Amino acid sequence: MKKQVALLLLVGFLTSCNSQVKETQLYLGLTPPSTTPEVFAPGLISTEKEYEFGSVFNKDGTEFYYGVNVGGREEIRFCELREEGWSNPTVIMSHERYGYNDPFLSPDEQRLYFISKRAMDGQGDLKDYDIWYAERQGDGWSDPINAGPNINTGGEEYYISFNKAGTMYFSSNKIDGNFDIYTSEFVDGEFQAAVPMGEAINTTSYEADVFIDPGESYIIFCARRPDGLGQGDLYISFKKEDGTWTPSKNMGEQINTRGHELCPFVTMNGKYFLYTSNKDIYWVDAKIIEDMRK
Repeated sequence: MKKQVALLLLVGFLTSCNSQVKETQLYLGLTPPSTTPEVFAPGLISTEKEYEFGSVFNKDGTEFYYGVNVGGREEIRFCELREEGWSNPTVIMSHERYGYNDPFLSPDEQRLYFISKRAMDGQGDLKDYDIWYAERQGDGWSDPINAGPNINTGGEEYYISFNKAGTMYFSSNKIDGNFDIYTSEFVDGEFQAAVPMGEAINTTSYEADVFIDPGESYIIFCARRPDGLGQGDLYISFKKEDGTWTPSKNMGEQINTRGHELCPFVTMNGKYFLYTSNKDIYWVDAKIIEDMRK
């Protein structure tokens, strides 16, 4: 009996050690950031000669997708945690004319959403930005599929995120050319007619690049407003108990600079906040979000 107990304790100890080793390998195996933003994976992901943006992890922290502008052409790159460690970034979506960027996974992670100027038939001339997706097929992805007329219009549609229920949050300039943030519920496998968010979020200024907390406790987005610090700043709003949103506020000098901040994303465990600043990806401890709530 004593031997059995000892064996169980040993197995438990080894399992705990293995789990701890794996934990340190997540999120590219990087040392977690503090509440001071820092460049994310310099030299590997964030490089001096390219413009990186639109970065997202899967819920387990073992897959990483991001957009890169290479000489004016946009592509999506990917790396993953394997048995031997993290793979080097590889291009998984690219087109010499249309470009692909702003990747984001669906809640079940079986679809990879993105934006593109791709023609509907995949052969014609460039069009405005639409939201598209590809379906996971084994180790790869299907051909691009347009998200449909309840999402896409004759205007531009940008950047995608989802709440737990699958409601899509995105931006569009379909009305008077002014970018606002919209939502579209996902019901019986179809996106419903998109509706704009209220005046706590949307103004007569530019609002785009929206990240919704999956539980909808807060929303972060890029805006260009008179109180901004630079070319584009990140703003935040919190949901109140009555379901309405607090007036959105600038996230301040801790995040925003005189340059351009955009493409917000918070990892599914709520620990890390990633965003793009001055053509590089940065990350910071997501505790700063709760500090701003207070």
